[in-house]
Amino acid sequence: MSIKEITDRIIERSKDTRAEYLAMIEQMRNAPPAPDRLSCSNWAHVVAAESAEDKKSMPAGQGANIGIVTAYNDMLSAHQPFAQYPNIIKLTARDLGATAQVAGGVPAMCDGVTQGQPGMELSLFSRDVIALATAVSLSHDVYDGVMCLGVCDKIVPGLVIGALQFGHLPVMFVPAGPMPSGIPNKEKALARQKFATGEIDKAKLLESESASYHSPGTCTFYGTANTNQTLMEALGLQLAGTSFVNPGTLLRTELTRESVRKLLDQTSKGSNYRPLAEVITEKSMVNAMVMMMTTGGSTNLTLHLIAMAAAAGIQINWQDMDDISRMTPLLANVYPNGQADVNHFEQAGGLPYLVNQLRSVNMLNEDVVNVMGEGLDAYTRKPQIDADRNISWGEPIVESGDDTILATTSAPFAVEGGMRIVDGNLGTGVVKISAVDKQYQIIEAPCKIFDTQDGLKAAFEAGDLNSDHVAVVRFQGPAANGMPELHKLTPYLGILQDKGFKVALVTDGRMSGASGKVLTAMHVSPEAKKGGMLAYLQEGDVVRVNCHTGELCTLVSEAELAKREPADEPKILQTLGRGLFEKMRAVVGDSTLGASFISK
Repeated sequence: MSIKEITDRIIERSKDTRAEYLAMIEQMRNAPPAPDRLSCSNWAHVVAAESAEDKKSMPAGQGANIGIVTAYNDMLSAHQPFAQYPNIIKLTARDLGATAQVAGGVPAMCDGVTQGQPGMELSLFSRDVIALATAVSLSHDVYDGVMCLGVCDKIVPGLVIGALQFGHLPVMFVPAGPMPSGIPNKEKALARQKFATGEIDKAKLLESESASYHSPGTCTFYGTANTNQTLMEALGLQLAGTSFVNPGTLLRTELTRESVRKLLDQTSKGSNYRPLAEVITEKSMVNAMVMMMTTGGSTNLTLHLIAMAAAAGIQINWQDMDDISRMTPLLANVYPNGQADVNHFEQAGGLPYLVNQLRSVNMLNEDVVNVMGEGLDAYTRKPQIDADRNISWGEPIVESGDDTILATTSAPFAVEGGMRIVDGNLGTGVVKISAVDKQYQIIEAPCKIFDTQDGLKAAFEAGDLNSDHVAVVRFQGPAANGMPELHKLTPYLGILQDKGFKVALVTDGRMSGASGKVLTAMHVSPEAKKGGMLAYLQEGDVVRVNCHTGELCTLVSEAELAKREPADEPKILQTLGRGLFEKMRAVVGDSTLGASFISK
């Protein structure tokens, strides 16, 4: 099977839904322009707070008007730099005879703060809330283009889903960039394990964590936030080579200005009209999946990509991802797959190098359009700035600056990509194999059953997990409690593995994009809440997880399983806003469909 064959089957599968989406976009594209459509009262509200000059030019449609949708808050380090972006965008637009307005803000919660806490049960649902908030922000319908300011886990997918409802407009994503490197990731992980075993106290652990997460910018490991940035370039929604430029640098500021210039040119009032619906296609979606697999990206994107594609009328699934992963070489070695961080990755050649390598073996669809123009050539180059602050893109990056971080297609870190689908009588799940040593990729052992994260923690502290086992943490799916990440469990299971025990985790919940080391079959669907077989497992049942054969099963006979009653699910508390999401949990789709409460 080839990339073209997978692309073609997605095109065929999506034929009807894609046509329906494009018909909606065409209807909006053919609507009268805002100056003709809006009343004088409408326009008075739009420009009430603007300058006298803008009060005349905007209702007359004299220049393009950019709508800024921002996820700024100053608690989330990755989004703190966005505080200055709207003014930069507005001033740049004004210099170019255009205008810009903050169309709206969307919520941006930090999974790093809510890991292991009740607030994490709102995390996945925040993606769809962000999509809805994006649509509300743009519903004033007075914009010629959209700039999306977002970086982290659910925020970027939510912005994409919402913006796709306005696919007749060009859309530009503008990143903030990663914070400078802190302590090595291996040292941080070791401190967490020492805390779990009582070797260091909370003060020492906080000291370690604060040396890792220490300044404005995105966290430097290759988790969901940085995978988002990779995919924004792969989809063609972000300027080439800009994902991992550090905040606070002159280059970062000028790239934001350059984003405005390019977006204005791509509006209907510019010379290169390029709406979002023409950028996000079946072909660019396949390119995004390839980039996810070659970098060993976050498994959270197995949910988000499906939901984003569906918003554009494109039907992709886990089997597509598995097939792509099996034919895509693993070319990046960034934590949790290796010890380097994204700053080291960028210094070694970054995304431009990877695009160049993948193009050389026909692993990407070339006939795509993006915010840089047509094709992928621009995405093999890095941006540079001259003494007059002019931005240009240099020569293609053809060599790795560090072959321990970035490999060639002829000598990859692994011949297959970062993800594997496992399937069997326990359901269908996802494994991030790029982060798991080969010796741990097959586990068959009695299971230990937990209905909460705290249950596993208590068992660990009591010494009840000192054996070969598969830990099953169930009732963690989207319909049960919003599908929280279970990254809190990684240190405990990692300690057991280091002691020589064969351990694995099977769950209908999620794991952090930074999780690795321990074999984990996650996102298991059907989830326990919806009658999935995880609800029928009992303590001591033998469970097999085999990444090589793609198996996820219990060795208990079908006849025995048929006799059993499902376990009772734990009660969901309604505190910390969780009660507001009760109806979302009741209608949310399965993990295999992107775990969305708004997609069809």
